[in-house]
Amino acid sequence: MAQPTTRQQLIDYCLRKLGAPVLEINVADEQIDDLVDDALQYFNERHYDGVERMYLKYKITEDDINRGRTNGTNGVGIVTTTGSSNITGFGTATFNFYESSNYIQVPDSVIGVEKIFKFDTSSISGGMFSIKYQLFLNDLYYFNSVELLQYSMVKSYLEDIDFLLTTDKQIRFNKRQNRLYLDIDWASQSKDTFLVIDCYRALDPTNFSKVYNDSFVKKYLTSLIKRQWGQNLIKFQGVKLPGGIELNGRQLYEDAERELEDIKQRMFNEYEMPPLDFIG
Repeated sequence: MAQPTTRQQLIDYCLRKLGAPVLEINVADEQIDDLVDDALQYFNERHYDGVERMYLKYKITEDDINRGRTNGTNGVGIVTTTGSSNITGFGTATFNFYESSNYIQVPDSVIGVEKIFKFDTSSISGGMFSIKYQLFLNDLYYFNSVELLQYSMVKSYLEDIDFLLTTDKQIRFNKRQNRLYLDIDWASQSKDTFLVIDCYRALDPTNFSKVYNDSFVKKYLTSLIKRQWGQNLIKFQGVKLPGGIELNGRQLYEDAERELEDIKQRMFNEYEMPPLDFIG
């Protein structure tokens, strides 16, 4: 099938591109399954079509607050890491390091977290008695009562003040841990309030079958199987088959390596989201 919609159809497509069933592809089914997983993982982690941007909501529980509530080096959630060293003239010295072990366990499909939207109530931009509301109430009651340029300048000024007074909270996230650390004062948080997490989630091909038909996935997986085929045949280098045919696994392997290098280079230039530049 030229447009695969399942895992097996994708495998059959790649094998046909390599010559099956005219040629026997000397790659085990277990090896092909591993290569499919590798191709999908690379697609999810590097291709901009392999992820979707999501806004996930999380409700803070009483257990979250209790785990995060600390007092200096004591309290629930504090973890102590100890290191020791033999210092000349002083003997053995012990060094204690303290950290909060409180975190939010995010789903395995989340591969990156951009930010947490502000959950501090601002007196400038939120609520009925905020400056923003009063500005609309008093100055914009009649149309054309305020020049748009003046209103835009006032809004920009208020947003600068809001940014200085209620800055974004620091977060730490590693996709290999699936842990979202929030560097906040948990004791000041309220139960049943929501956090809105701006994150990227990997597309599951089980739910989105078009992933199997992606042009990059098909080319990349075909080259991976070709490289594995060549690697399996390298040890038979120089062996002649009936009819004088000689196996050349190294040629297959080297051709596949060049194809993979070209595909990855194209990924960097066309399909991968560029890194943000840091200035200053």
